[in-house]
Amino acid sequence: MSNQSLPDSLFTFIGSTPTPFHAAANIVRILKIAGFNILNENEKWAIDQEGKYAITRNGSVVAFTTGKGNFTQQGFRIAGAHTDSPSLQLKPHPRSPLSPYFQFSVEKYGGVLLNTWFDRELSLAGRVTVLTEDGSACSCLIDFQKPVLYIPSLAIHLDRKVNEGKEINAQNDICPIFAQNVSSEDQWHCLLLERLNAANSDLAARSVLGYDLFCYDCAPPRYFGLDHEFICGPRLDNLLSCFIALQALLDKEGPSNCMLIFTNHEEIGSTSSSGALSNFSSSVLARICGSVEDQAMAINRSFFISFDNAHASHPNFSDKGDTDHQVVLNKGPVIKINSSQRYCSNSRSGAMFKLLCAEIGVQTQDFIMRSDMACGSTIGPLTSAVLGVEGVDVGVPTWAMHSIREVTGAMDPELIYLAAHHFFNRDTLPVISII
Repeated sequence: MSNQSLPDSLFTFIGSTPTPFHAAANIVRILKIAGFNILNENEKWAIDQEGKYAITRNGSVVAFTTGKGNFTQQGFRIAGAHTDSPSLQLKPHPRSPLSPYFQFSVEKYGGVLLNTWFDRELSLAGRVTVLTEDGSACSCLIDFQKPVLYIPSLAIHLDRKVNEGKEINAQNDICPIFAQNVSSEDQWHCLLLERLNAANSDLAARSVLGYDLFCYDCAPPRYFGLDHEFICGPRLDNLLSCFIALQALLDKEGPSNCMLIFTNHEEIGSTSSSGALSNFSSSVLARICGSVEDQAMAINRSFFISFDNAHASHPNFSDKGDTDHQVVLNKGPVIKINSSQRYCSNSRSGAMFKLLCAEIGVQTQDFIMRSDMACGSTIGPLTSAVLGVEGVDVGVPTWAMHSIREVTGAMDPELIYLAAHHFFNRDTLPVISII
């Protein structure tokens, strides 16, 4: 770990990671510095004992370390999280010029809490695919890194009933304002090309072929509360989990075979070439193990922890939670439970996580949705189903999930890090016998 405290290092990571594409790039950069070998899916692999490897695919990353033992005898300690967060994604063409201002048309990415995006300084980041002067095409990351967008509210004088509840129209009401001296799509593309060529001296991009660009909150994460007992920030769901699992793997000292599975597109259902329902994680495991039989034996001895933020009980809306299952900030990781397997936890896997936490003095909590409300989900049950591995869904307690700025406890990153670190480092996992 760096000389920064864990939360401060988390703040730095989130601040440099505005999109899932930047998340994958930053994670791979950190892994390379730590000595991981970056593999390509279109090449043959040579996996050695006591090796460190990583692969990336369209905003997703799989990383793994190998010990001295046989995969079929030891299995893998697997930690998973997702790299994407709810956002506003630019449509392919800007808004038709209906006003003196240049605006973008956007669509909702994931379950966005729309009212929180008004009246904030926003920036723009993502991936742009361009045609270069030599006729080749390539994709590049871009990040404006400063406030360039704004979605102003309508003044109360023009909508006297706004505080009585107003439906937000995603087509008309959330088009961000970008500029007053840009008037056409061609000018917008030229601006993109200028920024890309300035940031990549050897690029020589000449035209824009397409982009995946997202609005994001410019304000960094920060502490609040009388004693700085809380953290608020953008994209805590689920960059916090990515960072914690990554840091725990980097700090691993034991001989176990460990794996990180960070997938894109969780917020929109995980059905993509790089989502949790893709073959990404299973194909990596197949190539590591070498045969279907060896993979089946290894998975049978493996355990999976899905890290994703959990709902904390809201002090202003106590009726929205199950009062028999209170979840409190700064009181430890949350085990997420659902009888319909919207989370992958069960009594055995939950007990495994409780035993691991008890060994290091970390308290756990249980979250379960009210029986009269629909339950969300994670990559947990999807990854468990794709791989056939037993797992548990856990996360830090969180207020305002899917807001542009979410809240967790200042102690919560450290507490869940301790659990992840112990999971990777314990000589053998606790055994739960079947009688």
